[in-house]
Amino acid sequence: MNSPKAFRWIKTDCGRAKYIDLSSRNGVIPKLRLGWFVLIACIRDANLPNPD
Repeated sequence: MNSPKAFRWIKTDCGRAKYIDLSSRNGVIPKLRLGWFVLIACIRDANLPNPD
């Protein structure tokens, strides 16, 4: 399985699991929530080393 490109910025295991969960949902509201999650996760994980 190829990693999503967002995993470059989302570096924690729990964040990556949440990304997979949110990205599997359909609809406008879930997509907005996914975008909000990615934005906040990128900011929070900016100082962490990349585990890959």
